[in-house]
Amino acid sequence: MFVAHLTWPEAGVCAAAGVILLIPLGATEQHGPHLPLSTDSDIAAALCARVAAERADVLVAPAVPYGASGEHAGFPGTLSIGQAALELLVVELCRSATDTFSRIVLVNGHGGNIEALRRAVTLLRAESREVRLYSPGYGGDPHAGRTETSIQLALHPDRVRAELAVPGDTRELAELLPELRAGGVRAVSPNGVLGDPTGAGPEEGEALLKHATTALLDDLGRWWPQDHEEGPRR
Repeated sequence: MFVAHLTWPEAGVCAAAGVILLIPLGATEQHGPHLPLSTDSDIAAALCARVAAERADVLVAPAVPYGASGEHAGFPGTLSIGQAALELLVVELCRSATDTFSRIVLVNGHGGNIEALRRAVTLLRAESREVRLYSPGYGGDPHAGRTETSIQLALHPDRVRAELAVPGDTRELAELLPELRAGGVRAVSPNGVLGDPTGAGPEEGEALLKHATTALLDDLGRWWPQDHEEGPRR
């Protein structure tokens, strides 16, 4: 399931069989006082693993744990590489990856990455590379609220400091955007939460993950229908 666990001859067999490579992209950024900095990366990697478990012609690359997180500056622990660096990283990574794997899907776990990833995919596709972008929409509150807390509870409950989960700024994202763009998350939410994590639960998180897994599998089915006769699995 994981490309990093293969030897190079095994990777060559997978490439000859036409596997799809999923690349999870996340961030290392604050997620309030109750969620780990790895939350976006955790969710993207878990989604890729679930899809690979359902479709035999899928491999998962190591997650890219750094993204464009400038809006979270001012919170200790946030590690951002910015949009330009992220775009370049993805372009060069996919150019290298397509030497082996003909079909690539970028699975994005952080909203701040979107613009850079779209630019990267546009360039890569202009180079005739089969690269696609999937960015799940879970709905709910924007950041470190009930949605992400529920998903992390379903994945890694030991990483959630539930006793520290308190509301942040609960206004709708559209209302927040002017202040966010001007001053970042710190300007609107001193604790870094955009939403209300209270009431989050693993059952809700599991349902959200299942929905996102199904949606990505549906997209893969449209982009590259699965053969009835599958080639060798990892």
